[in-house]
Amino acid sequence: MPRVKTGVVRRKGHKKILSLAKGYRMTRNRLFKVANEAVLHAGQYAYNGRKERKQQMRIIWITRINAALSSIVDAPKYSRFIKALSDKKILLNRKSMAALATTIPNAFKDVVSFSTKK
Repeated sequence: MPRVKTGVVRRKGHKKILSLAKGYRMTRNRLFKVANEAVLHAGQYAYNGRKERKQQMRIIWITRINAALSSIVDAPKYSRFIKALSDKKILLNRKSMAALATTIPNAFKDVVSFSTKK
């Protein structure tokens, strides 16, 4: 079997990695070995960041709901409000409740009063 050189394939792979490393500082955008490692780490950071963004958004929604509850007179605390929602089998998620609290406060007040009344 004849010998096959990897020149074209390897160059294509290197160019792909170096194009992904564009904008990196120092040798990370020029040297393949260093750029490859930097691109791998950047991919891990991006993956973790996508997961973290979801956590941060949930924290923001909870903060907005809590702030809206504190502005309503005779409203329960956040934890008791969530418990009341689940007891009444109201299937509103935190994202939609936060949107209600910020855009349509009267509708949010109605949800609060419905969930807390006996």
